[in-house]
Amino acid sequence: MDGRVRDNIKSGTKVLIVLKKDQKTGFLTEGIVKDILTKSSSHHHGIKVRLENGVIGRVKEILY
Repeated sequence: MDGRVRDNIKSGTKVLIVLKKDQKTGFLTEGIVKDILTKSSSHHHGIKVRLENGVIGRVKEILY
């Protein structure tokens, strides 16, 4: 599913995100969504989320 569409992401969803510090390298961090921070229905760089471990980043891939 597309990580750029807010409706595809719910609290508890397992995702891969890119952290601000990793945007140049594209390194992805895996985690479970705690909060969705982007208010709009979509974002071209990915929906911004906070994971259960507290890190914040933009969703690049939704895992199942």
